Amino acid sequence: MSTWQIVRIVAGSFILLSLALGLPGSPVFVSSWWLAFTAFVGANLLQSGFTRWCLMESILAKLGVKRGD
Repeated sequence: MSTWQIVRIVAGSFILLSLALGLPGSPVFVSSWWLAFTAFVGANLLQSGFTRWCLMESILAKLGVKRGD
């Protein structure tokens, strides 16, 4: 598995988890503030799309995960 695949899996998981924790109708609702985390992940995805740089991808590469195309 390459860095870009891991980044997308983690980002998607974080978004789904934070939506589950932040939406009032959810059975695992904790607080609406979890939606701010959803916005944070989305903003980071948007930023990495424009700049072609992602901190998590850089960290994974330093940990030895192969970079993908």
